[in-house]
Amino acid sequence: MSETDPEIDPEIELESEDEIEVEPESDDFLNEDLTDAIDITSEIDLEKDVPPVDSISQALIPVGEKNKSLVPLDPLTAYLQEIRLHEVLSEEEEYRLAVRFKETGDVKAAYRLITSNLVLVVKIAMTFRREWQNMMDLIQEGNVGLMKAVKNFDPLRGVRLPAYAGWWIRSYILKYLLDNWRLVKVGTTNTRRKLLYNLKKEKEKLESEGHIATTKLLAERFGVDEKEVVDVSIGLGASDISVDSPMKAGGTLTPLDILSAGGSFENEYEEEDLFSAFRALIEELKDSLKPIECQIIEQRLLTNEPRSLREIGEEHGVTREAIRQTEQRLKAKIKTIVSERLPEAADHFTD
Repeated sequence: MSETDPEIDPEIELESEDEIEVEPESDDFLNEDLTDAIDITSEIDLEKDVPPVDSISQALIPVGEKNKSLVPLDPLTAYLQEIRLHEVLSEEEEYRLAVRFKETGDVKAAYRLITSNLVLVVKIAMTFRREWQNMMDLIQEGNVGLMKAVKNFDPLRGVRLPAYAGWWIRSYILKYLLDNWRLVKVGTTNTRRKLLYNLKKEKEKLESEGHIATTKLLAERFGVDEKEVVDVSIGLGASDISVDSPMKAGGTLTPLDILSAGGSFENEYEEEDLFSAFRALIEELKDSLKPIECQIIEQRLLTNEPRSLREIGEEHGVTREAIRQTEQRLKAKIKTIVSERLPEAADHFTD
């Protein structure tokens, strides 16, 4: 770093709060003042200590074996180079730091948790690159979601931070897109969020099955009006930003080069991560349920060898039909929560 780079004093104490928020029961948290999420990095004066994004473009990064030449980098390139300096935490390190932050409010621990997952934010932001031209806008919103995730993360629930943080990162980026849509104000309804997440995937699925993905057919698949499909389709048609095209005119460096140079990121959204995220959602839901409802979830819905309705009913002194009705209500509740909070897993866990 240069002599003029700002120094961050990790010893500055975090402003205490009366209590730590728990994860939201719905996505109403998206309407909150987003600046609240910055509390856990209050050690840093964002106005004073951190240079504006525009100034990063003037940074001179040494290149070549002998560091004899200096070249200016644009903001995105400079940022991607910078975040690669932060190592990904092992599961043990992540757990230790998360417990320390949860129990003591240690800002240095929170800082490590955040910086080790900045690459995850970029990877998720890249999946929305068709919807927005300025990647730094999306990354900034995703970083706010990451900070909110670290603030609310409970390491005792058995899910890795990247899997959990993915919900928050996607939600904040999506909220930003829906509030600032370039071609059409899509809105912020749950239905349109689902369309934004899944429309392209559903089109590809229909075409692979030999169907023509008409607006009418897509509307039927999603249970919405054709106009909503048209509105979202217009937005998805925004100009593309390719991860494998040069980041500067005449250059050869691509975002993909920078992100992949440090090796693969170990916590991408693969099947096991989706399942971990799904389990965390279920654990969150169980906090608001009665013991018998939790038992039905564990012994009927989340096991390969479910107990019979009659057995559970007899154990609690209720009829088989009462247990069946409770189970159906729980299935509907789980389906709603997963569709809203983890739409990419909806096809896996809501059948």
